[in-house]
Amino acid sequence: MPKLIVFLGNPGIQYRQTRHNAGWIACDHLLKTRHITDTWQTKFHALYTKQGNTILLKPQTFMNVSGVSVQEAAKFYNIQNKDILVVHDDIELPFGTTKIQLGGGMGGHNGLRSIKQNLGTDQFMRLRIGVGRPPAVMQVADYVLGRFSPLEEKQLESTLDSISESIVQYMST
Repeated sequence: MPKLIVFLGNPGIQYRQTRHNAGWIACDHLLKTRHITDTWQTKFHALYTKQGNTILLKPQTFMNVSGVSVQEAAKFYNIQNKDILVVHDDIELPFGTTKIQLGGGMGGHNGLRSIKQNLGTDQFMRLRIGVGRPPAVMQVADYVLGRFSPLEEKQLESTLDSISESIVQYMST
């Protein structure tokens, strides 16, 4: 059964190390630490690479329309919604925590909202990467589009190791 792992992020150098790009950061860490070939190709409004029966997908659209990319890839490879894993930032989880779940609310995440809209369901797997809540005086958009603090960047490494392990396990099931 083919699987699709979607890593959410925004294109552009200004977004590279932001909280909202936690999905792309996790993908880069996975490739680097697990020595997975990253022979990326362009299709589905995305960069993608195949690893056995798993397709890794980095939509190159902005977050708010990433569902278009996910839908195109899932349709092309005939992947069932339950076999899609979306890796994304989540302000509802404390920084450094992760959670894997099937379906659930969108929590104001426009990337997830786009995927749900394009797939017609929320019944896809999610690997939520906790980035914590913004301070009360800060807008959510400014927070998620902001960079991790130096302390968070140091702590992020162990979270990324855990995420990589979870993804490798998911790929092998």
